[in-house]
Amino acid sequence: MGLVSAKEMLDIAYKNNYAVGQFNINNLEWTKAVLLTAEENKSPVILGVSEGAAKYMAGYKVVADMVKAMVESLNITVPVALHLDHGSYEGAKKAIEAGFSSIMFDGSHYAIEENIKLTKDMVSRTRALGISLEAEVGAIGGEEDGVVGNGEVADPAECKLIADLGVDFLAAGIGNIHGKYPANWQGLNFDVLNEINKVTGDTPLVLHGGTGIPADMIKRAISMGVSKINVNTECQLVFAAATRKYIEEGLDLVGKGFDPRKLLGPGTQAIKNVVKEKMELFGSVNKA
Repeated sequence: MGLVSAKEMLDIAYKNNYAVGQFNINNLEWTKAVLLTAEENKSPVILGVSEGAAKYMAGYKVVADMVKAMVESLNITVPVALHLDHGSYEGAKKAIEAGFSSIMFDGSHYAIEENIKLTKDMVSRTRALGISLEAEVGAIGGEEDGVVGNGEVADPAECKLIADLGVDFLAAGIGNIHGKYPANWQGLNFDVLNEINKVTGDTPLVLHGGTGIPADMIKRAISMGVSKINVNTECQLVFAAATRKYIEEGLDLVGKGFDPRKLLGPGTQAIKNVVKEKMELFGSVNKA
C-alpha cells in the first residue's frame, strides 16, 4: 500500500472514539521503527515531518521518496500518511509538490482574517489532489523548531471559522505544550475542548504536544473529539537515553559495537516501544 491521505483514517477514528498517532520522524531509523511498529500492531499511522526535520534530511523530496520506498520494501500493509507538521505557506506548497500525502498549514500566528485567507487557499490546493489538510487556531505552548508559544487557549468561535472552510482536521490550543511539560502545568482545558468539538461539527480534532500528558487526560480528550495525537519529544528522549546507556556501558568498544547499525539499535528499539505504548493508549491497535 502506498501513502494515503489521513482524512479517512481520522474520520473513522473520530466516529469510533479512538485516535491515530502522528509520530515525527528524523531519520531512517525513526521511520523504520515507526512503520514496523504500525505493521506489527495493525495500526494506521501518520509520519510527521517538521520543516526543520525535512531540511535536516536533505529536503521534502528525499523524505517522501525514502518513506514511499520503505513502505514498499518493508511490505507495510497498514494505512500510512506522510504529513508536514507545522508547515508554513511556502513549505506546504513544497511538501505537496514533493509527494506528501497530508499537510498541516499552520496559520495560527497570523490574525484570524489572514489565517482564514491562507487556509482557504490551502483547502483548494489539497482537495484538488486528494491530500488531507490540517489547520491550526491558537498558539500552542513550548518549543517547535525554535518558536516558543505561551500555551494560549484557542477561541472556539475562531475554530468554527477555520473548520467551516472545509479542513480535514483541526488543531486548537487547549493548554497543551510542545516538548517537556513543566511541573506547574495546569492540565488540558476540557471546557474549551468540549466547546470546540460542539461548534466544529464532525471535524476530527488534533492534540499537539502528546508527550507528557497523563493517560487519563489523553483518554478523556479522545472521548471529546480528539482523533490525532502528535508524539515527538518522548521518542527523542528514549532514543537519547538508550544510546547513552549503550555507550556508557562501553558496548561500542566491544567487537564492532561502534558500527552505527549496532550503535543505533537500542535507541531504535526504544522508539518502537514508545510507539507501541502510544498506539495501545490511543486505541488504534488492530484498527488498520
